[in-house]
Amino acid sequence: MYIHKKGYGVITTVVIITAIIATAAFLFIPLTWIKIPVAALCLAIAFWSFTFFRVPTNRKTTIEDNAVVSAADGEVVVIEEVEETEYFHDKRIQISIFMSAYNVHVNWFPINGVVSYYKYHPGKKLFAINPKSSELNERNTLVVKDEQGREVLFRQIAGVMARRIICHVDKGADAKVGEEFGLIRFGSRVDFFLPLDSKINVKIGDKVKGKISTLAYLR
Repeated sequence: MYIHKKGYGVITTVVIITAIIATAAFLFIPLTWIKIPVAALCLAIAFWSFTFFRVPTNRKTTIEDNAVVSAADGEVVVIEEVEETEYFHDKRIQISIFMSAYNVHVNWFPINGVVSYYKYHPGKKLFAINPKSSELNERNTLVVKDEQGREVLFRQIAGVMARRIICHVDKGADAKVGEEFGLIRFGSRVDFFLPLDSKINVKIGDKVKGKISTLAYLR
């Protein structure tokens, strides 16, 4: 495991602020039963900032024919047939993964191919578990087309705590399953839109891991 380089600035800021607060608590608060919990809380916040930006290095990417591998860690909160209105303009199977503040927040490509579509959308900060967040929140939409011409759309969605979506790729980039393409800071969500004939491999409530868990199989 290592710390993502995009977290260096945030972690440094958090550590400095919590250190100042903890020091001030010990210097200026005479009551031990107050200053010790304050210091403990500061330490917990500083530690959490490190764990949030962790990047696991011991995961072996799942390689299976026709598999759509999870791009994120989290919980499956939606599996339903919907009308996809941004790119396909037809019915698709939507699978949504909610990423809590304690999950790894790096995102990885779910299939091999080429990025055939990319668009950033500014937006609101609704709770990521809210169904409307897929349409109203700040988000990045990507589509990868594989060698057989099949396309999978996936969308990084900022949550109420998220302050920035990071994406390292653009249209025309090569996509390799298990390779990092971005990061979402703090609580967030990733939606997948798959062909209707896809064989779904998860159910609502399942805990999934990026690079490892197979969400579905394309026909």
